[in-house]
Amino acid sequence: MNDHQILQRPIVTEKSTIERETDNVVTFAVHPDANKIEIKRAVERLFDVSVVDVRTSRVQGKKKRVGRFLGRRSSWKKARVKLRVGDHIEFFEGV
Repeated sequence: MNDHQILQRPIVTEKSTIERETDNVVTFAVHPDANKIEIKRAVERLFDVSVVDVRTSRVQGKKKRVGRFLGRRSSWKKARVKLRVGDHIEFFEGV
């Protein structure tokens, strides 16, 4: 896997924004087979920052209903990456 396949997209929610501002923690949706070492290398290469810690968790897909049909959203993996003091990643510059 290359770095762009490992890091799929940033997660921008109210909670992740607060963590980014206070604790310097950035949240990403990552490939389900990626481990912590691969995630750390991908973030350091793509954004030119130093990673202190990586925490991962699997998010189960929710059951959804459309009329009488029952379906399920797909499960995915989330990574919370703590950056070194002084480093930062800006997703929305100039907003």
